[in-house]
Amino acid sequence: MNHLYTFLALDLANERARDAAEIRRASNFASNDGRPNVVRRGLAAGLAVVSRASASAARRLDDVAIEEHDGRLAAAR
Repeated sequence: MNHLYTFLALDLANERARDAAEIRRASNFASNDGRPNVVRRGLAAGLAVVSRASASAARRLDDVAIEEHDGRLAAAR
């Protein structure tokens, strides 16, 4: 019976160690000490500009395709 308690205690200690390590990794990953991350913000702003530009280009292409399609339908009538 004593061996069972030993294994249960070891299992509990290992579980607590894994939880502590996970919390430590998460805090190391998320810590920025309140300082703005210039690289992250710059990259996000750059990607936002690219995204807006590509969305605008896609809308223009859609408008051109619709106009061409409407022109073909009018010519077919």
